Amino acid sequence: SIADACAMQVSDLAVWLQRIEEPSVAPLLTSLRKTLDAFVRIGLGYLSLDRPSGTLSGGEAQRTRMVRHLGSSLTDITYVFDEPSIGLHPHDVQRMGELLLELRDKGNTVLVVEHEPELIAIADHVVDLGPGAGRNGGRVCYEGTVDGLRTSGTLTGRHLDDRAHLKDQVRKPKGFLEVRAANTNNLREVDVDIPLGCLVAVTGVAGSGKSSLIHGSVAGRDGVAVIDQSVITGSRRSSPATYTGLLDPVRKAFARVNGVKPSLFSPNSEGACPVCSGAGVIYMDLAMMAGVATTCDECGGRRFRSEVLEYRLGGHDISEVLAMPIAEAVDFFRGGEARVPAAHRILNRLVDVGLGYLTLGQPVSALSGGERQRLKLASELDAGSTIQVLDEPTTGLHPADVQQLLALLDRIVDSGKSVIVIEHHQAVMAHADWIIELGPGAGNAGGLLTFEGTPTEMVEQRATITGRHLSVYTTAPGNNR
Repeated sequence: SIADACAMQVSDLAVWLQRIEEPSVAPLLTSLRKTLDAFVRIGLGYLSLDRPSGTLSGGEAQRTRMVRHLGSSLTDITYVFDEPSIGLHPHDVQRMGELLLELRDKGNTVLVVEHEPELIAIADHVVDLGPGAGRNGGRVCYEGTVDGLRTSGTLTGRHLDDRAHLKDQVRKPKGFLEVRAANTNNLREVDVDIPLGCLVAVTGVAGSGKSSLIHGSVAGRDGVAVIDQSVITGSRRSSPATYTGLLDPVRKAFARVNGVKPSLFSPNSEGACPVCSGAGVIYMDLAMMAGVATTCDECGGRRFRSEVLEYRLGGHDISEVLAMPIAEAVDFFRGGEARVPAAHRILNRLVDVGLGYLTLGQPVSALSGGERQRLKLASELDAGSTIQVLDEPTTGLHPADVQQLLALLDRIVDSGKSVIVIEHHQAVMAHADWIIELGPGAGNAGGLLTFEGTPTEMVEQRATITGRHLSVYTTAPGNNR
């Protein structure tokens, strides 16, 4: 029945349709086979057609939209892809590159916003923005060929050919977290012991069962904190300052210096602009059309009453402080009249997770999935959890920022905690103390434990698809290859 067909895995459905010969619907069958083949080629063969679109990850949703265009006969179209490598195993990234080139060769223009070196390397033209992030960026640092980028001296150019060095010594486990007969989704009675007191990478091709294993059998246990990229609950007034609790000590510092109440320095309380109620913008609901937000004429987007903005701390009013980049605020709250140790500690954690370019008052709703995850990680650093699970924390990170993230993960583990990372990035796998790989394929072809051991053992054996890709990316101890 149609329900049976929709419930089948796409790769299985494609095989089934190849066996059907029905002249009355031959053109429809041909078109459907091409669409299903495109799903498989783009790495989504493990999905079923009845899968609710709301359950797809950002990368899966983007690749699903891409399927619509692969079989299109249209030319002279400009396609824009925003990090199409999100959630992809190195093997799948290679196939993604082939599909992007196929779109180009049909006579189209393909623009890709991307950090993945493998996709940058196949570009005909590269535009490198920087040199930093936030206020320190926004300029074209390089424009030209990939070979020119390598010799340009820009941050991207210097990291384009990065290779990881396998650890000479990995951490010894302080115990194990036992998982027995895991059967969530496509898992097939998986038994695995996850080392504690270590940095553990869980990997495998997209759809192999990584998230099913961790979210189905590890999350929810005592002492486990899952730090993912889901939307942060709260109003559109939420910001890094409110989410991390930073605003409370800042409000108290303003109140102490100026001899007034702390509530005046909250855009959600007494100090709020009476016209926009502290939002800084006026929202207009246009019913069937998208809503429109316009800057509040009364406060000019500063969110506070004019009399509140007369109070100063370290020469700045509260709206100017909330407009500061986090990296700049670290110095501001370090000493002098504006010295607020509690705020300074929180800001340092935000810098550690690579969010120094965000402003304190930036709406959380405007953050990417990777930024939301790192904001949650900053809030979790001093929490009581003993096991922290991160789901693809390198999402949206430049290769230079990945090294900063790895240093942070090392500090978390060295503090006595355990870190489990669901990740495809080879630099993270090479830096891990232990690797768990699921596969060998996706969907019905996955769900098995295909490897567990150290990164060095994985590279030496080269027995799995991840091991072969990791061996190309890394250099073994004592080997300068």
